[in-house]
Amino acid sequence: MAAFTTVANIDEIPEGEAQSFAVNGRMIGVYKENGTYFAIDDLCPHMGASLCGGHVEDGIVACPWHAWRFRIDDGTWCDNPKIKVDSFEVRVRGDAIQVCVPERDPPESTSTALKE
Repeated sequence: MAAFTTVANIDEIPEGEAQSFAVNGRMIGVYKENGTYFAIDDLCPHMGASLCGGHVEDGIVACPWHAWRFRIDDGTWCDNPKIKVDSFEVRVRGDAIQVCVPERDPPESTSTALKE
């Protein structure tokens, strides 16, 4: 089970903005909108741009490179809901913003073990 990791203090992410953090080998974008924090994968699946660099409005972030739009609450791509980036649980403890990001499983080896 993944544990929560503190990524920032509440005064470090202004309203309507986002910041990117490395957590468990992944880049995670943490957004603040209407006083609530959200966390999704920071990399756009189209060309790998940082979504945190995009414009956030009405619960949607637009990729700064090609304007792909993702919902910050669940990572769904607005133009095709079958595609999404991962979203993560966020909580505030005191002044600390914490995210729960599971470690990625290592890729399976493509080599075949020799049998004796």
